Amino acid sequence: MIKQQLKVLIQVAISDNMIAEKESRLIHSIGQANGLESAEIEEMLKNPQPIESLEALSEEDKFEYLYNVVQLMKADGQVFKSEIEFCEGIAENLGYKKGVIAELSSRIYSDPSITADRDSLKKKVQKYLQ
Repeated sequence: MIKQQLKVLIQVAISDNMIAEKESRLIHSIGQANGLESAEIEEMLKNPQPIESLEALSEEDKFEYLYNVVQLMKADGQVFKSEIEFCEGIAENLGYKKGVIAELSSRIYSDPSITADRDSLKKKVQKYLQ
């Protein structure tokens, strides 16, 4: 499942036509924290793959996808309209309304060392489930 999540994150990172260094570091960090080798992650970055269906994920997994997608979108300190639209599309594919991205974006920080209250966020995003 981590490879699927990294595919999504890579798609977010390239949605503005470039992968910033901070985005790459975050992708590497998430991948390595879940047991992937750096070389395997680098290969995924060099050869982005299409995203598979996300509908079968558990609510917990869907939330993790959303959280990581929003954090990656903000990782380079710049948020482009193309990134927001891509994230909204991912949210919809996960079964959420587009507005969930704005809700999470206002509460998730670009620096992964600053963590938001995940339990509180999970409760807030429930209202966006379709």
